Amino acid sequence: MTTALITGATAGIGATFARRLARAGHDLVLVARDTERLSEAAEKLSTEYGVAVEPLTADLSTEAGIAAVETRLSDAGRPVDLLVNNAGFGNKGAFLTIPLQSELDMLKVHVEAVLRLTSAALPGMRERGRGGIVNVASVAAFLPRGTYGASKAWVVSFTQGVARDLGPSGVRLMALCPGFTRTEFHQRAGMGTSNVPSWGWLSAERVVNEAMRDFARGRSISVPGKRYKAAVALARLLPAGKLGKVSSKAARTYGKD
Repeated sequence: MTTALITGATAGIGATFARRLARAGHDLVLVARDTERLSEAAEKLSTEYGVAVEPLTADLSTEAGIAAVETRLSDAGRPVDLLVNNAGFGNKGAFLTIPLQSELDMLKVHVEAVLRLTSAALPGMRERGRGGIVNVASVAAFLPRGTYGASKAWVVSFTQGVARDLGPSGVRLMALCPGFTRTEFHQRAGMGTSNVPSWGWLSAERVVNEAMRDFARGRSISVPGKRYKAAVALARLLPAGKLGKVSSKAARTYGKD
């Protein structure tokens, strides 16, 4: 029986990964900040799918939270075969309107936690000759959009670089880059989404299904949805100046209530 560890596992894309993997017979380690919600999710998945589910309360914006998950990933007696670095959040507003500590917390979760948890998981995976890591980034990685976009661009570059470094080790890494997805993400950040057309939304189920398909195919980047694939392809071709205008329009959309 293989084990998957998922951060940000009680809502949205993380919760959908958990259901998909449990349905496929994987044991789970679920990581989130809310102990009560985490315990409820673990019990429900275990009862419904008959797999072992371990809840691990950890706030990845703190040193103690990251260290707790590092310890679990490094436990050779209870190996983790798949790591899904999904935890993340957004800050509403332009750069100078956001408190510096909020930006630093974002970097802690999106960058430091991803780096350290990947580093904790890889040695055992490489020694066993199998395993995988999915780092959840965003389509925003391809647009100049403040700290959020910059942190997700780092996730994409980091994931591709480590995947190349590992070569034919049997361990796969993939950056997942979803667009607008129906989750709690925007509500938690206080971001309005009334300007996003209905065709711009993806379901979390579709995001995870396409991610798992691309992961099985050995791809290092997954962009769910044909429209978002086209948008990313266009973003890679546009000069920085025009990209900035696109990003500014998106920022105005995020800022509406």
